[in-house]
Amino acid sequence: MPCPALPDGFDFTDPDLLHHRVPLAEFAALRPAEPVRWIPQSGNVAGFGDDGYWAVTRHADVKYVSTHPELFSSTLNTAIIRFNERIERDVIDAQRLILLNMDPPEHTRVRQIVQRGFTPRSIRALEERLRARATAIVAEAAAHDGSFDFVTSVACELPLQAIAELIGIPQEDRTRIFDWSNRMISYDDPEYAVTEEVGAESAAEIIAYAMGMAADRKRCPAHDIVSTLVAAEDEGNLSSDEFGFFVLMLAVAGNETTRNAITHGMHAFLTHPEQWELFTRERPATAAEEIVRWATPVFAFQRTATQDTELGGRTIREGERVGLFYASANHDPEVFDRPDAFDITRDPNPHLGFGGGGPHYCLGKSLAVLEIDLIFTALADTLPGLRLVGDPRRLRSAWINGVKELRVSAGG
Repeated sequence: MPCPALPDGFDFTDPDLLHHRVPLAEFAALRPAEPVRWIPQSGNVAGFGDDGYWAVTRHADVKYVSTHPELFSSTLNTAIIRFNERIERDVIDAQRLILLNMDPPEHTRVRQIVQRGFTPRSIRALEERLRARATAIVAEAAAHDGSFDFVTSVACELPLQAIAELIGIPQEDRTRIFDWSNRMISYDDPEYAVTEEVGAESAAEIIAYAMGMAADRKRCPAHDIVSTLVAAEDEGNLSSDEFGFFVLMLAVAGNETTRNAITHGMHAFLTHPEQWELFTRERPATAAEEIVRWATPVFAFQRTATQDTELGGRTIREGERVGLFYASANHDPEVFDRPDAFDITRDPNPHLGFGGGGPHYCLGKSLAVLEIDLIFTALADTLPGLRLVGDPRRLRSAWINGVKELRVSAGG
């Protein structure tokens, strides 16, 4: 099969691309013909001082890279596939302290500690509080007279509250965490007028806040998850700075991603009304997983080859970057029947919206699925007649499939 042509200069990580659309047509052309494709970059646009990256578009190959950390490192260049040409290398290297950007064995050590906060028992303990919050969030949205923004009124609130409940952030501090996390990921979008420097300052604010929490619990342990993670550091718990970077990761991985899954899910329901009618009537347990597949909030992460290796018929050289395009993998017809259909009864659904398996499989998957189930149940109970007022306004980003605004109305 001939290699498909892409326009000159086409780059899957160009923030202007995701600002307008997910490039599903280009992915569909590459998967059968050239599933591992070299994407050149010039002018150090990604901040890594190299010439580009390999785009991995097939489900099987994304899984392979994800499950072989000895061949494909998260640490060497981090998992973030694009920064910008102005970033200093020491700023990139500092992000190796985040769990997302670690390799085994250090990743294994830290993950074994932090997963104590995500046990089934811990998640069950949150369920009733989050159910009450979901009901209250939707009730407040239902009181709007006329149209309202679904992102700010509904989607952003429950993920923030879930993470805050999980680690015990006081109610009065929760909006600060939300604002800081927003600034961290919005540097590619000129509407927010957020620079890389402001994003870095916001990250530092989250880390400092979390380190303060950790120090408090070390002095005076309580019956909460923070104490479980940080008390008695010499007995295999997190240091204060490790806890700070863990909360930094949660602010994005647990907050931004679930918020966008909920927003994309609502848009999918309102543009596929038969699926919304089905959900309001039957509430299938498979809905949340299909929402995540359809949304794929993390468009792409990356790895860096630790040695020369073969993938998809291509030789990848040591030190070359490999882009894992989850949005493409989640539309692979070799894995999914009718991949371009939004089907909340899809089962099985081996999507990669929570990662491709391996050491970096999403730590908070069960919490995210619970949040999605709770918020759409509350919406179906209270606002079954919700309707779309305008097209979503998308975030300009290299790796987040985000929505800034989605206007909806509860009226007829």
